[in-house]
Amino acid sequence: MTTTRTRFAVPQRILHWLMAICILSMLFIGVGMVSTISAKYLTLVQIHKPLGIAILVLALIRLVLRLYYGAPALPADLPAPMKLAAELSQYIFYALMIAMPLIGWAMLSAAEYPVVLFGGVHLPSILPVSPSLHTLLWHAHYYLAFAFFGLILMHVSAILFHKLVRNDGVFEAMASVSTKDQPERPTH
Repeated sequence: MTTTRTRFAVPQRILHWLMAICILSMLFIGVGMVSTISAKYLTLVQIHKPLGIAILVLALIRLVLRLYYGAPALPADLPAPMKLAAELSQYIFYALMIAMPLIGWAMLSAAEYPVVLFGGVHLPSILPVSPSLHTLLWHAHYYLAFAFFGLILMHVSAILFHKLVRNDGVFEAMASVSTKDQPERPTH
């Protein structure tokens, strides 16, 4: 759904930036986890699990808000391939924001590792114990994290292009504060 608004609704913008912080933190924590065998590993795991579940919950809330509020229309003069890329990247973002935590939870379930949230709350297993399934899910989680990081780099590049080259208001649609007045854009 698109609207004639030029900005995302305030709850959408808040969730976007909160999730950006959480997801970037999660990616760097994940890199730290797979590259260390020190005592810091357990600390990183204790942060990684509840943060992943928080991202899952926030992504589901964000999806509901997206369905409810819609999104501002892209600039009418944006070439069709760029519009398609923007639309597809949004679908991929939502898929990864939901799939990555679920895959991580399933992976831990298959290894019979508990998913402990803050306050000692344990999530139930969502898969039976299976070493081979654990290995498959571990690899999926690992490689999808790289894909997610690549998607984030493309997203940041696109935003910089829209802000610095086109200056078409796309950046301002999600900026926490308006950086310039934008006229209403027609939807096509």
